[in-house]
Amino acid sequence: MAHILVIDDERSIRNTLKEILEYEKYTVDLAEHGAEGLELYGKGDYDIVLCDIKMPEMDGLEVLERISRTEGDAQVIMISGHGNIDNAVEAIKKGAFDFIEKPLDLNRLLITIRNALDKSTLITETKVLKRKVSKAYEMVGDSRAIHHVQEIVDKVAPTDARVLITGSNGTGKELVARSLHEKSNRASAPFIEVNCAAIPSELIESELFGHEKGAFTSAIKQRKGKFEQADGGTIFLDEIGDMSLSAQAKVLRALQENKITRVGSDKDISVNVRVIAATNKNLKVEIEKNSFREDLYHRLSVILIHVPSLNERLEDIPLLADHFNRQICEEYGTPPRTLREDAIKELQKINWTGNIREFRNVLERLIILCEKEITGKDVVDFAMPISK
Repeated sequence: MAHILVIDDERSIRNTLKEILEYEKYTVDLAEHGAEGLELYGKGDYDIVLCDIKMPEMDGLEVLERISRTEGDAQVIMISGHGNIDNAVEAIKKGAFDFIEKPLDLNRLLITIRNALDKSTLITETKVLKRKVSKAYEMVGDSRAIHHVQEIVDKVAPTDARVLITGSNGTGKELVARSLHEKSNRASAPFIEVNCAAIPSELIESELFGHEKGAFTSAIKQRKGKFEQADGGTIFLDEIGDMSLSAQAKVLRALQENKITRVGSDKDISVNVRVIAATNKNLKVEIEKNSFREDLYHRLSVILIHVPSLNERLEDIPLLADHFNRQICEEYGTPPRTLREDAIKELQKINWTGNIREFRNVLERLIILCEKEITGKDVVDFAMPISK
């Protein structure tokens, strides 16, 4: 049940709130002034803080400020017998969940507490999901090649420089793009991914820049494109080497002018977007074949990051095996398997043409088909024939 801290210099108010809230099955602690409240808050794990505004020595707004600077997720509800609009506005600006006037309306108080608890639950769930997402897109490895990639990411991420990521399919180009976003000043803004190879050439412009109602037969309503959706954040143009020349021209304009135009409109829309692109193609060869614009290449490749293949960093296989072993077994709700040393050596002998993606699939197959311990023979029986 929720843990609530009540900070109020009036004993009768404190005791009444404690009696009411404990009747509602909440756990309640009491403090008679701001300093005592902050001391208790620092020691406990509170979901809700009910804090009076007018108190001697330290008023409730100062208590609110100090609580807001901590890393806890507690929601603060301010209460006051001297309520006015200015106090309420100031309290909300400083991070209070709500402001309630004395004499307290019991129904409103309990509803406000329930709403505040709902918000705390959402914040906690969001943090858990973000941690899971971060782990899902973690770059794993201790090889010199992967360290080099990580060093460039750390240097480039805080800037708004455009980045072109190259490498074979399955090497983890998306992981690099997401890492650049998460370590940037835009981390709290959207990360919008576009797979240019998966969108038909006749639809790519609408997908990127949006369209107006009636712009074409199936355009039954106005639609924002990916550039608008990514405003303030990052757009990741995966497999940009497969983008049509007409779409390339519009992307070039967006990079040059920070403006886009929806299909079927002549109105410019300003966008503030960081562009990260990726490709498994050699774009210089594509330029010679006149299938990729040279001026767009130079706009995109302010920073070039090449992601090494798995065959170029076989020394990372023990770490990758351990990472995916724990991840996959957690998904299946089973204890992690034990990978014997001979199994690791056999995994390092395989020619990983599908890179990390293929490696994860093979490890998942081994986890499903093998017992608690995965041996070298298991790898030979279940993995190597697939790679031939």
